[in-house]
Amino acid sequence: MSLITKMQDRFGIFGELLAFLWARKLWWMIPMILVLVLFAFLLIFAQSSGLAPFVYTLF
Repeated sequence: MSLITKMQDRFGIFGELLAFLWARKLWWMIPMILVLVLFAFLLIFAQSSGLAPFVYTLF
């Protein structure tokens, strides 16, 4: 079993996206997508906590 199929099985949709980028030789986009996903999680979790005023100073 290759690395790409293991990644697809383990991470679901996110794994399929990574496998697609890797197969199309767009591996250089993976760090950009990871940063966008991290920012999205930061914004989602900050809305439901007391950290919201501090997160807004970052932007």
